[in-house]
Amino acid sequence: MGKVILNGYILVPEAELDSVKRELIEHTRLTCAEPGCLKFVVEQDGEEPTRFNVQEEFIDRDAFEHHQERVKNSRWGSLTTNVSRHYTVVG
Repeated sequence: MGKVILNGYILVPEAELDSVKRELIEHTRLTCAEPGCLKFVVEQDGEEPTRFNVQEEFIDRDAFEHHQERVKNSRWGSLTTNVSRHYTVVG
């Protein structure tokens, strides 16, 4: 089994921008502490403030799926239900 790499972006509704930015700090901390997380970067786009560019890398499919399950049941998961996700996943 090889690495799983996710690249893309999310679009956050303007009305939810402040709460998403606040929660992103904790979401990043929790994700980086997950077993198998090699890279997790979510950065607000410099030109489009409602866009956040996302880069994730996990050691294998199991670690990636564990992350996906954790997120579904997290504060981040419930807070970002209106976020539009645009990802490519390889691996």
